[in-house]
Amino acid sequence: MKTSTMAGLATLAAGGVFLAGISLGTNNDNDGSGNGSNGRTPVAATPQKAPANGPYVALGDSYTSGPNIPSQATAPAGCDRSDRNYPSLVAEQLNLTGADFRDMSCTGATIADLTSPQSTDNGVNRAQLSALSAATRLVTIGIGGNDIGFSSLIKQCVKSGVLHYAMGSGKYSAVAAPCREEYDSGATDEIQLRIDKAGTRLATALAEVKRRAPQAEVYVVGYPAILPPKAGNCGREMGLAPADVPFLHKEAQSLNTTLRERASAAGAVYVDTYKPSVGRDACSDRTTRWIEPMIPLAPAAPVHPNARGERGMADAVLNALGTPE
Repeated sequence: MKTSTMAGLATLAAGGVFLAGISLGTNNDNDGSGNGSNGRTPVAATPQKAPANGPYVALGDSYTSGPNIPSQATAPAGCDRSDRNYPSLVAEQLNLTGADFRDMSCTGATIADLTSPQSTDNGVNRAQLSALSAATRLVTIGIGGNDIGFSSLIKQCVKSGVLHYAMGSGKYSAVAAPCREEYDSGATDEIQLRIDKAGTRLATALAEVKRRAPQAEVYVVGYPAILPPKAGNCGREMGLAPADVPFLHKEAQSLNTTLRERASAAGAVYVDTYKPSVGRDACSDRTTRWIEPMIPLAPAAPVHPNARGERGMADAVLNALGTPE
């Protein structure tokens, strides 16, 4: 790693080119390199019930769709769906093909896009719930990050991080966590307020899923570890002030907690992808990580799962289903 302040800032500025692609998610054309399909880690989980049969409908945002992971679907191209994302891997394991498997996930999707058409930069995705019917027997849903503005949160935190390092890594400023102080005054946590609102919207969406597909087993898929709980060397690698790393980790965990609570209240099963991904976040070794950093070294969008991460998430879903991987 470069040690001078200016060299460090140059590195961060280069990484800033990728900020436009950080979301759950925004289209990004970085092809990356490396093999993201190795390093599977079986997930130990207690089966909830007997495996569901199809038809299977997958709903979600870009952590579900898998932007930049080969091969990408073409209709609509703007949804950035990979044929190696976790829904496709789950369907493959369950031997579901053709009309028995519908992947409706789309990059940039919010909970509102479950019930309304979503315009992308390259086509329109139909309302995701339009794929549900009385015949549907299995539904997975991974969504909520865009509802809390995760992409803009990361962008703002990186901007604050660049300034932090420009100010001498805290040497000339008493603000150790500039992004946290912007969003969390101590009395009010703005991100938590957004999470609470997303939870309310998800509860309504899950009720609609049940109405449209009354016979379906519904699985709410949480988010994997994106950042570690402690900064270590992660802050400079990601362009974040060190103390902002645990702040962002905490907010992501809070979102997962809300997803779990809302799933339980709706009679759905929560799929924990965080536990099996601990130590495989964006700041971990490139040969084992599930999430790519600001500048991906494997085919994936910045701060998104690579093929290994999608495989790990699929394993977590299959374990929840009680199905061998």
